[in-house]
Amino acid sequence: MVNIIPFKAVKPTRAIVGLVASRPYQSYTLDERESRMAYNPYSFLHVINPGYKYAQEVTGEERYKLVRNRYLEFKEDGVFVQDEKPSFYVYKIVNRQGQEFCGIIAATSAEDYEKNFIKKHEDTIAKREETFKKYLQTVGFNAEPVLLTYPDNCVIADIITETQKTYAEFEFTMTYRDTHYLWKVDDEETIATIQTEFSKMDTVYIADGHHRSSSSYLLYKDEKAKNPNHNGSESYNYFMSYLIPESDLVIHEFNRLIKDLNGLTKEEFLIKLDTFYRIENRGIMPYNPSKPHHFSMYLDGEFYSLYLRKTSYDFKTALDELDAQLLYKTILQPILGIEDLRQNNRISYVNGKHEMITIKSSVDSGEFKVGFGMCPSNVEQMKQIADEGLTMPPKSTYILPKLRSAITIYEY
Repeated sequence: MVNIIPFKAVKPTRAIVGLVASRPYQSYTLDERESRMAYNPYSFLHVINPGYKYAQEVTGEERYKLVRNRYLEFKEDGVFVQDEKPSFYVYKIVNRQGQEFCGIIAATSAEDYEKNFIKKHEDTIAKREETFKKYLQTVGFNAEPVLLTYPDNCVIADIITETQKTYAEFEFTMTYRDTHYLWKVDDEETIATIQTEFSKMDTVYIADGHHRSSSSYLLYKDEKAKNPNHNGSESYNYFMSYLIPESDLVIHEFNRLIKDLNGLTKEEFLIKLDTFYRIENRGIMPYNPSKPHHFSMYLDGEFYSLYLRKTSYDFKTALDELDAQLLYKTILQPILGIEDLRQNNRISYVNGKHEMITIKSSVDSGEFKVGFGMCPSNVEQMKQIADEGLTMPPKSTYILPKLRSAITIYEY
């Protein structure tokens, strides 16, 4: 039983929402951040990068307090306004490739995360969880929803379709040429119907935002323990999510680039690969894998296809079937000596939206020695791995849509 509730979102005004909304802070280079803040006083980057006002870098608890101050200033100046009624929000993104994503922004239950009604497929890092929990406790708001996915539901789909026939509260296009639409759903009967449909679901799945989910859960545990009058209705019992149907989710792969061959010559490396794979030289033209358990490789100016020798690898779990895991277990770990995929600086990742020519360019530049391309996983694989209580290797999926911050804000 999945529990979602409406909430009173804090939102930019319609006139400036396109100026306020931003990508996640880490996705900008320093020059990009500086440029946007220099020319756009409404950018949410001013809130989450408060040291810009004083021309210095501010970190830790001091930064969190300044973020809180900048946020309150945006509210005082009328940049942000809070809705009067708890609402759900139908949110649609159309990207420049014409892909359309549409779902519901709601408050989801931290207790559901605890009970595994909200399932994860990635590991989280305890230090990052704790850091973001402290951030939330200090600033008192969250401006970017967790991306959750649910089984396609015709009742919810009909509500979303009918809602889109009405006047959109927001409609704006960002510099990346993706267009965003937002509709408020505050009719009590419609809200109740949406809640009922979600209550019939056994599980929803985290598509993107594992650390935000786990940090929100830690916040819930902390605040619940400190509150002798806890009754379950407090805002910390929930966190903001964007729920989209599984059919709307788009999953790309992350390809791998490696800086060296772990002391092996090219010939020695190919011989070791032969243990697990049938290898074919494909020449100088970019080559893409065509099916699961089939990889492309770029090495020394040439592309290769790698076909798994099925007798050399046992598939015992859903994780074993995942190509990112297969590549790790047969090549990256045993041959190239890469144990820790998160921390090892010999490996880099390129999301599958980029073509294999990106792999070629990176290797030809001399920065990397070899690159691997793979096919993307799918929603069913992601769900099965989560259902089995397993976790994918880092950078196994590049999931769309990518959300903007500060279109809706959830206050604690």
